[in-house]
Amino acid sequence: MAAIMVVDDEPEIVTLLSFVLEADGHAVSSACHGVDALEKLGVEPAKPELPVPELIVLDIMMPVMDGYELNQRLQTNPRTAGIPILVLTAKGQKMRDLFEMAPNVAAYVQKPFDPKMLRELISGILTSRKHPHG
Repeated sequence: MAAIMVVDDEPEIVTLLSFVLEADGHAVSSACHGVDALEKLGVEPAKPELPVPELIVLDIMMPVMDGYELNQRLQTNPRTAGIPILVLTAKGQKMRDLFEMAPNVAAYVQKPFDPKMLRELISGILTSRKHPHG
């Protein structure tokens, strides 16, 4: 299946998402904030040999570096600019407006979320990425 990175500062969310996604056969990695994610993705500091995931599930409100800033940095890096982002937020419409112009944001999910709905959404994003015109 797919390599997916979960970026969230709430350990229980990371655990839940990892459990749900690994049950579907995905390989899940995680980061607890934006700086952690940039390091693990090999963006800052640059390590182009590190693999990048096929999807990032991204929380917005995090310490150190929030999801909005992380996404801006991902878009400026050729290795990560094309990774679809699923925005996971408790903030709703206000945050959605911030991401409105981001070309890599594939979907928004509001916390608390239904794991079954999230699985179906992720499956749809990954399928459309593998078959862009089908």
